[in-house]
Amino acid sequence: MRPPTGTAREDALTQTQRRGLVVVVEDEPAISDLVRLYLTRDGFGVSCHGDGETGLAAVRRERPVAVVLDIRLPGIDGTEVCRQLRAADDWTPVLFLTAADDEVDRVVGLELGADDYLTKPFSPRELVARLHAVLRRTAGPTTHRVYRLGRVAVDTERRRVSLDDAPVPFTATEFDLLAHLMARPGRVFTRDELLAAVWGYAAQAGTRTVDVHVAQVRGKLGAASPIRTVRGVGYAAEPPP
Repeated sequence: MRPPTGTAREDALTQTQRRGLVVVVEDEPAISDLVRLYLTRDGFGVSCHGDGETGLAAVRRERPVAVVLDIRLPGIDGTEVCRQLRAADDWTPVLFLTAADDEVDRVVGLELGADDYLTKPFSPRELVARLHAVLRRTAGPTTHRVYRLGRVAVDTERRRVSLDDAPVPFTATEFDLLAHLMARPGRVFTRDELLAAVWGYAAQAGTRTVDVHVAQVRGKLGAASPIRTVRGVGYAAEPPP
């Protein structure tokens, strides 16, 4: 069979990239090829890179909708790639791929502004589902609301967090965590409830993810943070004293 030409080829390319481009930075070819296969099947364009330097350059050059990023990479590792992106005010959603024994790296990655992570070995279908969940959070709600508690305001349409009317940079996941809590002030949510509502998956992913993101939100808002810890239960949003 001849390869598609002209309009047929352009139509095929448009169909493949209808969901946007994802940059995959993974040094194991078998994993990279598998991720590419499943993302392409789901309608994403995919750009694969095998080390941190070329992956970072690709994100800056290609402006993808998301980045799938291995932590252990040749050259600069995944956490440093994420750190450099956030330092440059690039908040492209990042999903980390980590080894099963890399808890410290996972926590560091989340603290640097990653949106989610998957532990190897992983299901490629779960990776696609997680990526969709991250992108839904980035897209935000269809209704426009502004929530205020104390000195903090959350604008759901503009996806903006303000402290004393000055914008504060948040990742998509940090934003949705804060917005979910502030939309229901005073209600106490368990970590499992927050995982299901904000991340879109169940408790087997690990509730430490919630704690790390809460710490990130508090770090950015300081004493004005409305998030309160309810010991033995979870978290609630209330005006600070």
